[in-house]
Amino acid sequence: MKWITRERPKIDRIACPWLIKNFVDKEAEFIYVPKEDVFSKAQEFDAIPYDIPGAEYSHEGDFCTFDYIIKKHKLLDPAVRQIALIVRGADTDNFNLAPEAAGLWAISAGLSFNYTNDHDQLAVGMKIYDALYSWAKYVHDEKHFWSPKI
Repeated sequence: MKWITRERPKIDRIACPWLIKNFVDKEAEFIYVPKEDVFSKAQEFDAIPYDIPGAEYSHEGDFCTFDYIIKKHKLLDPAVRQIALIVRGADTDNFNLAPEAAGLWAISAGLSFNYTNDHDQLAVGMKIYDALYSWAKYVHDEKHFWSPKI
C-alpha cells in the first residue's frame, strides 16, 4: 500500500513509516508532498494519508499518529509502546512524558536540517528507529557506568 503525508518530516512522519513497515505493512511505500496536495495526491496515487488533520491516521487529542497506528492495528509489543511514549513526547512538545523525548526531538530536527530530500531523511531515520527499538526491547535497563578514575 502507498502512504502519503506532508513533506519535510520531523517526528511522526518518520516514526510512522518505521512502525508501518515493521508492524503493519512490510511492502509500504511512502510519499511526501506539499501539505495542500496530500488529499488530492492520495486519491491520484490510491494512497492512505497520514499525520495531517482530516486524515483517519492522525492525531487524536493528546495522542499522535504513531499512537493511532498502535491502537488501530492493536499492536501490543511493549517496546513499541515504550517508543510511543517517546514519540508522543517529542511530537507534542511534552518532553516530561519520557526522558528520551527531548533527545528524539533534537535528533529529528537535526535530520531534517541535514537532509533536504525527504526519502534520504526517511532512510536514515528508519535506522535511528531500528536502534531505538533495539534499545527499548533489549537494553533499556542497561546503565552506563563511567569511572572518573579513568
